[in-house]
Amino acid sequence: MYRIVRRKDLNKTVTQMEVEAPLVANKAKSGQFIILRVDEDGERIPLTIAGTNRDDGTVKIIFQIVGATTEKLNLKREGDFLQDFVGPLGTATHLDGLKKVCVVGGGVGCAIAMPVAEALHDMGADVTSIIGFRNKDLVILEDEFKACSDRLIIMTDDGSYKRQGNVTVPLKEMLSGGEKFDMIITIGPLIMMKFVVETARPFGTPVTVSMNPIMIDGTGMCGGCRLTLNRNGEKVTEFACVDGPDFNGYEIDFDEAMSRGRMYFDFERRAHERVCNLLKGVK
Repeated sequence: MYRIVRRKDLNKTVTQMEVEAPLVANKAKSGQFIILRVDEDGERIPLTIAGTNRDDGTVKIIFQIVGATTEKLNLKREGDFLQDFVGPLGTATHLDGLKKVCVVGGGVGCAIAMPVAEALHDMGADVTSIIGFRNKDLVILEDEFKACSDRLIIMTDDGSYKRQGNVTVPLKEMLSGGEKFDMIITIGPLIMMKFVVETARPFGTPVTVSMNPIMIDGTGMCGGCRLTLNRNGEKVTEFACVDGPDFNGYEIDFDEAMSRGRMYFDFERRAHERVCNLLKGVK
């Protein structure tokens, strides 16, 4: 069992927790993830590691309430326990040799982008962070990004906070103005990452994307997280849980990934509704 040490509501749909898991905290690196179960009857869900405190032996996770399991997870309070908390899984983000990087995060994907920006900052790299949200109420981790970015640009779709527009607007402005980056690292909704890749393509800037498809076992055995990559003119299948979650953005078949991501939407919606009905009056 894994104790929840601290909990914080980042906005009405996004929650941050710090979980006591010293073995995971001691080995985890930016870009890796864990798989947890809320209780012994619960499903396994992957969540990216949003930070660690090795002295306290804690691992930070940030999640959005979108389905049945995250709804149940959000009911947990400080001092409560999680059934399983397995990791670190996946391959850490490759940061060696990067001197100037643009980190692009969207929505709750900023929880994954932030530790990457922190790691780059700690290495002495010049970090430009662009983070985007639908509106002001959904902005998260602004102070954390300020602390690890040489330049921070915040975008909102409706213009209710900072600049109006999506994250590709300032990215295109910088690239068109002649700015060079060793790497663009983007993490967020698939459609956002697809357009970040297309924005960078004419300039030839390398782009790393963080993929988070459906996962079950985290070892590549179930095949649920398979991705199609177009590599050197050939289609290649790889698995986000063991080969990723980071991939060359120019190789990803985003249309297929988005199609597969919608396969279980109705099932998850019904499961979420059942849990919400069962939990009425519990909160």
